[in-house]
Amino acid sequence: MLRTLIIDDEPPVRDTLRGLLQKTCPRVNVVGEASSVKTGILAIREKAPDLVLLDIKMDDGTGFDLLNHYENINFKIIFVTAYEEFAIQAFGFSAIDYLLKPVNPEKLAEAVNRAELLHQNEFNIQLGALRENLQNKGKQNKKIILKNLESIFIINMDDIIHCESDGSYTAFETSDNQNILVSKNLKEYDTLLSGSGFLRVHRSHLINLKHIKRFDRHDGGNVVMSNGAQIPVSASGRERLLDLFEEISA
Repeated sequence: MLRTLIIDDEPPVRDTLRGLLQKTCPRVNVVGEASSVKTGILAIREKAPDLVLLDIKMDDGTGFDLLNHYENINFKIIFVTAYEEFAIQAFGFSAIDYLLKPVNPEKLAEAVNRAELLHQNEFNIQLGALRENLQNKGKQNKKIILKNLESIFIINMDDIIHCESDGSYTAFETSDNQNILVSKNLKEYDTLLSGSGFLRVHRSHLINLKHIKRFDRHDGGNVVMSNGAQIPVSASGRERLLDLFEEISA
């Protein structure tokens, strides 16, 4: 059984989470609840949970304030939040699960299943990337976690040159000549990265605008990247790219 602790300052949310866990997660045993950072720290010490459902903003601080009390974290966390777009994007970069209030039962069950399968060391690496990205709020060069069956990669986003679709997978090419194949499709990364200096120029290609060397207009158009890669540009991608160039030169 997965010993689970719920930490949230809203009693109705705690009741809802407990009920949903009982209905959708048969391997979960809810061992306790807490309503604040202070009582959460005490409950973690007393209950020794495997998994914590942790509210981000509470009356006496944040979920991250709670985590700062631990040098070594030996439990997994699913964050629960009603808040801000930047934080949600940061979770996506670090591949850490979060649930938006009101909590969707199916997404809760999926997050719990992933947490159960995740090795603690792997989770701690992802949590470290999340903390760093949140601390560097407003700075451009954030870190993203890329995972496949063999490895976990912590990549500076500025080092990604382009991403290419490979069926249901995505291949990342980096400035240090790594080619990383990840089992998520390009659409997911387009959604995640499009507001961070990346542009979908073709149905199979997402590029980092910082690595464009030139745009060749012949044969429908190609973008030449910093590593010499020639990326085809679709008609819609060409229009978006030219609009961007116009904005830059205005």
